[in-house]
Amino acid sequence: MSQATLTQPDTNTVPARRKFTREEFRWLVQQGFFREERVELVDGEIVCMPPTGPEHSSANDRVSAALILLLVDKPYYVRGQNPLALGEHEPVPDIAVVPGSPDDYRQEHPTTALLVIEIADTSLEYDRTVKRSLYASAVIPEYWIVNLVERRLEVYREPSEAVYKSLRLYHPGESVSPLFAPEVSLPVEQLVGGAP
Repeated sequence: MSQATLTQPDTNTVPARRKFTREEFRWLVQQGFFREERVELVDGEIVCMPPTGPEHSSANDRVSAALILLLVDKPYYVRGQNPLALGEHEPVPDIAVVPGSPDDYRQEHPTTALLVIEIADTSLEYDRTVKRSLYASAVIPEYWIVNLVERRLEVYREPSEAVYKSLRLYHPGESVSPLFAPEVSLPVEQLVGGAP
């Protein structure tokens, strides 16, 4: 009589993660799978974003309004909390300045932006790491973090692979000009606000 040999399972095996494509993600969104959740697709994974608090919302409105007023009659426009189609990623930046007009994106989200802005309070570390790398990889020329924690503006420029080679910090009392509109000057205090 032969004896059965038991093999030990490989304890080093890590379960595989199922990554989603943008098409699968969009189908889930269209089916109402996420209902009122704020979600985005990063590196094939569905990321649940925290709800926005009043200070975050106020800053978002303030920055959007400042950009809209300064960019009248320009060949680009300001998108607020709408997706970008960056390869297999579909992040939802707080603000993006994109070429063209809203009608240009009736069938597909923009695949690039001139400037992406994230308003950061609870998401500061995520915006500095994951989002910064994602936008640099997509060759977004300029990425700003409106840092509500430290009351300053972080301006990242010169994307190269998955990093930005240039970082400049701006503080209240200074002004900043976007690369695509150097004639425009935005007071930093208008972006980051005063003391909470």
